[in-house]
Amino acid sequence: MNDDVSAFNHGPILCVVGARPNYMKIAPIIKELKRIPDSISTRLVHTGQHYDPEMNDAFFTQLQIPPPDIELNVGSASHAVQTAEIMQRFEPVIEAENPAAVLVVGDVNSTIACALVASKRQIPVIHVEAGLRSYDRSMPEEINRVLTDQIAELLFITEPEAHGNLLREGVAADRIHFVGNVMIDTLRRCQARAVPPQVTLAAVDQRDLFLSADAGYCILTLHRPSNVDDPRVFRHILETVRTVSERIPVVFPVHPRTRKQAATLNLQGLLESPRIALLQPLGYLEMLGLVSGAQVVLTDSGGLQEETTALGIPCITLRHNTERPVTEEQGTNTVVGHDRQRILAIVDDVLQTGGKRGRVPELWDGKAAVRIKQVLNEWLQQRQEKLAIAN
Repeated sequence: MNDDVSAFNHGPILCVVGARPNYMKIAPIIKELKRIPDSISTRLVHTGQHYDPEMNDAFFTQLQIPPPDIELNVGSASHAVQTAEIMQRFEPVIEAENPAAVLVVGDVNSTIACALVASKRQIPVIHVEAGLRSYDRSMPEEINRVLTDQIAELLFITEPEAHGNLLREGVAADRIHFVGNVMIDTLRRCQARAVPPQVTLAAVDQRDLFLSADAGYCILTLHRPSNVDDPRVFRHILETVRTVSERIPVVFPVHPRTRKQAATLNLQGLLESPRIALLQPLGYLEMLGLVSGAQVVLTDSGGLQEETTALGIPCITLRHNTERPVTEEQGTNTVVGHDRQRILAIVDDVLQTGGKRGRVPELWDGKAAVRIKQVLNEWLQQRQEKLAIAN
């Protein structure tokens, strides 16, 4: 972090995205920062960490994100190689743009890589979705979160518990700002445009089964290495899903990596059922429509834990921990690990009673980006005033 206001730059705020979970977080921020009047000068940098052009274009279009001003085109690699490549390609951008700050979101490799480059060049780092902790250091995302928070000057948090996490790690209280959840900004803004499940499932065999008002359907997403890389764990999860499908039809948009692992480990047969609909990866509006119409969601995704809580849909998280405890404490989420009996018991409860009923957490009201802009305006003004005094 740089406290020397004499080094304050007057260039734009560089807003960084790299992977699809970032897109839903950056969309409302970019929209708000570019709003007239008193818009803050911004430049959007896309690292290309997720590099599928078709999927990227679909998300940018659906979320109404302007085309990136700068594309680094990094592509796939190991964590170390990818992080290093992002850093190498981002440093010349810092030199050319001379930014006032670098704003990063979430916890992907692009987040920590760009934050490190900015910090070493004495450029303030702004972290949106700070302070989330699973306390599982085996997760690369956890390392990215902790390190980014340590070098950030402004930390925007989604839930009060994150404030305590940051204070315990030595982050000064005046750097932390509780603004709410930008993911929910995007969800609220896009709800009216969500693609109806009937449209997304139109080509599915036995589509009437999945759209039955009586049975409803379960959404499944699965992609984390801890779930799909270990053959024993992956088999156990798929066998559990097969049993779940006997109670309620399952709609499964299959992540490319998960599909590849199922083929490599010869587990595709467990998914061959008329009660399991296998889909290609979906755009945001298609997925939002499916989740909104689901009776229950089975997932290892962080974002879906938040979205289901906002939508009031029961969520079963296939992990042993979560960095989003508010979704379990206040929302509709239950963290079960791989416990088959607990999963089946929750599904049965959903079918019999409607399942866990939570509430929407504080400040998950669709206005987080507005609050972020207010803080940024005040922060930029204060830095300019201190610079004027210093000169």
